[in-house]
Amino acid sequence: MPELSFPSLCRLQPRPSGVTIDESFLTEDKSTQNRKLLQKRRTLPYREIFEFFIEDFKTTSPTCLCLAHQREKIRALEPLKAKLVTVNEDCNERILAMRAEEKYEISLLKKEKMNLLKLIDKKNEEKISLQSEVTKLRKNLAEEYLHYLSERDARKILIADLNELRYQREDMSLAQSPGIWGEDPVKLTLALTMTRQDLTRTQMELNTMKANFGDVVPRRDFEMQEKTNKHLQEQEIQRTSTPRPDWTKCKDVVAGGPDRWQMLAEGKNSDQLVDVLLEEIGSGLLREKDFFPGLGYGEAIPAFLRFDGLVENKKPSKKDVVNLLKDAWKERLAEEQKETFPDFFFNFLEHRFGPSDAMAWAYTIFENIKIFHSNEVMSQFYAVLMGKRSENVYVTQKETVAQLLKEMTNADSQNEGLLTMEQFNTVLKSTFPLKTEEQIQELMEAGGWHLSSSNADLLNYRSLFMEDEEGQSEPFVQKLWEQYMDEKDEYLRQLKQELGIELHEEVTLPKLRGGLMTIDPSLDKQTVNTYMSQAFQLPESEMPEEGDEKEEAVVEILQTALERLQVIDIRRVGPREPEPAS
Repeated sequence: MPELSFPSLCRLQPRPSGVTIDESFLTEDKSTQNRKLLQKRRTLPYREIFEFFIEDFKTTSPTCLCLAHQREKIRALEPLKAKLVTVNEDCNERILAMRAEEKYEISLLKKEKMNLLKLIDKKNEEKISLQSEVTKLRKNLAEEYLHYLSERDARKILIADLNELRYQREDMSLAQSPGIWGEDPVKLTLALTMTRQDLTRTQMELNTMKANFGDVVPRRDFEMQEKTNKHLQEQEIQRTSTPRPDWTKCKDVVAGGPDRWQMLAEGKNSDQLVDVLLEEIGSGLLREKDFFPGLGYGEAIPAFLRFDGLVENKKPSKKDVVNLLKDAWKERLAEEQKETFPDFFFNFLEHRFGPSDAMAWAYTIFENIKIFHSNEVMSQFYAVLMGKRSENVYVTQKETVAQLLKEMTNADSQNEGLLTMEQFNTVLKSTFPLKTEEQIQELMEAGGWHLSSSNADLLNYRSLFMEDEEGQSEPFVQKLWEQYMDEKDEYLRQLKQELGIELHEEVTLPKLRGGLMTIDPSLDKQTVNTYMSQAFQLPESEMPEEGDEKEEAVVEILQTALERLQVIDIRRVGPREPEPAS
């Protein structure tokens, strides 16, 4: 086989697959061609020596051929490298240009931000200026009003003076003919003036007496009637009731002395005072206990109290218990409520105090909320925990209070926290369209309205929704809760009256549904089904359809059904249609 020279071998080697040469690099300028020619001349001796190696060393000839081939590949890729360098430089220039553009845009945005901040400051200054102007205008309006009152009074005085002059003129005309009267004209004029003044004064006193005492009976008749009524009441009390306890005796027994007892007893009737006294006694006994006996694992025992042995009394303050219960409610409202309320309560304590102390805190909290019936937060939590009230009742009541506060805030156009009594009345009527005038009046009085109030009097409505450190609401919110409970009782009383059966008798599902739709025609189907599900303890999915024959088979004792409805949030949706005239 004839030997091939290195140039021949290089020309015979095929171009590597995947390698392309940009034709633009073949048209190079003269300086580039001269540089390559000079480099070729410098490497020519090495190439000739390499060819001798290939010819003389037969064993390494394939390796040398391969190296030569790879060298040719490298040389073929050199133009591509130069292009990559050029592209890299171009990209770097573009990046620098983009950065410069971004920097310019950032500077523009900063300028725009500063302009907007200046605009905001200007608007704030305008707002302050307008507020000052409004204050000034209000002050001017008050001054103008006072000026108007002064002008009105001056006008009345002027009219009175004119009338007096007219009377004097008439008197002078009468005085010109003294023979008519037969007496001294001056004397008659003075007598007439004094008589007119006495008549005016007497008429004013009479009008005042009629306005103030028009409905007042004579004092003698009142005292006689009061004496008779008092005597009859004493006789009735002695006949039908036990002697009224002297609650002032408690002031020396209750912790804190007379001052604290006076604060606790203020505004409470005998029944409420009994609760207060029991709470004081119970709280004292509770503080003395160091341990609670476990109630065991019986089925009647709530799941969060099932334990044998002694449980430590953590002895928290009343304020600490209230804050803990508030935190529990917040966490309950934030979750999806997949577990029962007692299970949630125990899991909350485990997460809060750890598994080792959860049972001790469960017993401690339970014993505290069982004692303090007068505390809103504790009593409501206890009712929900023991299943005596649905937690929806608590949630709905909180939503109602929040909605009412929102409506009052919307009516406060000046955002000063003040409403007139007229605005207060309007918000109550629009928020509670089903309440009677008497109920609205009760809420007005609980909010601070009294007989001497006028529609223009201002009310600090935000103070109506405050709570003290023990979670006690203001009288206004308490009155809302009392009215809600009274409305629920009245609603169920009307339902029983409509059904026309005794409490111990059975009621069927269609009859109870019909009674509800009669007393509250605005109820929707979903709400009625919810009520029926609660009354008969059937899941809504298993409730027979209306008109189905299976409805008659679903029965329950009326008293049991009403007690179950008392647990949930049941209320009137719309007005009861008036009965047709006979």
